[in-house]
Amino acid sequence: MLEVRELVKHYAAPGGETVRAIDGVSMHVDRGELVALYGPSGSGKSTLLKLIAAMLTPDSGAVYVAGRNVSALSARDAAQYRRREMGFVRQEIEVMDGASALDNATLKLLDNRTGWRRARKQVTPLLIELGLKDRLRHRAEQLSVGERQRVLIARALSTKPSLVLADEPTGSLDGERSHEVLRLLTRLCREHEVAMLLVTHDPQAAAYATRVHELRDGRLREYSPERAPALPQS
Repeated sequence: MLEVRELVKHYAAPGGETVRAIDGVSMHVDRGELVALYGPSGSGKSTLLKLIAAMLTPDSGAVYVAGRNVSALSARDAAQYRRREMGFVRQEIEVMDGASALDNATLKLLDNRTGWRRARKQVTPLLIELGLKDRLRHRAEQLSVGERQRVLIARALSTKPSLVLADEPTGSLDGERSHEVLRLLTRLCREHEVAMLLVTHDPQAAAYATRVHELRDGRLREYSPERAPALPQS
């Protein structure tokens, strides 16, 4: 489903130096797989996600999704690809205060010009599956952090994407809620046959992944739990 081929993205830094943000990365993620990409801050994870999302153009190499080179898309086609074929779960809890969990989850469908009534009908089963049956009408500010994160997961999956990028989705959660979200993502990935790339600096995510890659200095390395920092004790 997702295939990254010899991807390169460099930046010019002050002083004439070159930052090798992504330096020859190749990887793949199949349907029903959750692949974790582990790495510290500054390792190139965010740049790789933006390349896969067709928000950046690589210097060389390509990103293929379902056999199509999304690196070569026009700006218009890239925006359509992000709206219809890809889901994004971010660390930031981007919800609208004053709007219900149900209405917050419909935003991506509405952006795709799905009618309000149809969007609500389409996203409701997802919210129920995510354990929010009794919270559908609650406003965003009445939800816990973990519940709001589940609303964002429903929003990302609402268009039935073939690929989901999860960017530090547990970064603002405590240990128990992190495990809850990781279990949900693993199950949804398998049951909805979605290819999911989970980008994280949290070593506990490795236990939920089909495979784990480690990104350091723009290059993939064999994942080594020994190099991962110890988790804080709760």
